[in-house]
Amino acid sequence: MKKFLTILTVTSLALLACTRVHKTSPEEISLDDDYRKRESPFYSFKMKKLNGEVLDFQSLKGKKILIVNTASKCGYTPQYEALQELHEKYGEELVILGFPCNQFGGQEPGSSEEIASFCKINYGVTFTMMEKVNVKKKDDQSPLYRWLSDPDENGWNDEAPSWNFCKYYINEKGELKDFFNSNIKPMDEEVIKSISK
Repeated sequence: MKKFLTILTVTSLALLACTRVHKTSPEEISLDDDYRKRESPFYSFKMKKLNGEVLDFQSLKGKKILIVNTASKCGYTPQYEALQELHEKYGEELVILGFPCNQFGGQEPGSSEEIASFCKINYGVTFTMMEKVNVKKKDDQSPLYRWLSDPDENGWNDEAPSWNFCKYYINEKGELKDFFNSNIKPMDEEVIKSISK
C-alpha cells in the first residue's frame, strides 16, 4: 500500500508540474542604457561538462542557447531524441546544454559516466551534457538556475523547473527570452519560433 501511495504521489506531482507553460520575456520591459551596455551575467558562469572539462560561458557569446534539465528514468526522457534532432538542425547557431538533475522523483541517480553512456547508447546524444546539478529553488540551487529563475537576476522570469525537461532559451546577447515547461517538446512550434527570431 505504501509503495502504491508513493507511486501515486510521484505521478500526481509530475502531472501537476507539467501543465503546459510557455513564458516569454515581456517586450514592454525597458532596460536603461547602462544595463544594456553591461555584459550579461550569463557569461560569468563556468561549469563542468559530464567529461569533467570546464565550460566557460564566455565561449558561448554570440550563440543561441537552450538549457534543459534532464533525467534518464522519466516519462519525458524520449525528449532526448528531439533535442538531438534540434541540435542537428540548428547546430551551427544553437547550443544545447543538458543538465542532469535527480531532484524530481529520483529519476537521475547515475554517475556522470553512466549518464553519458545512457545518452549516447539510447539517443545518440552529441550535444553538450553537463554535470548533475540541483535546479529547485533551495539553498543548494545551482547559481545558473538561480539566475534563470530569479527575476531580480534575469530581468523577468520567476519559473524554476517544476519537473524534468524544462527549457530556457537565451539569445545571442545572453538574455533570457523564453521558458518552456516539460510537456512542450523541443521541436514544438513555439520553441522553433523562439529560436528562429
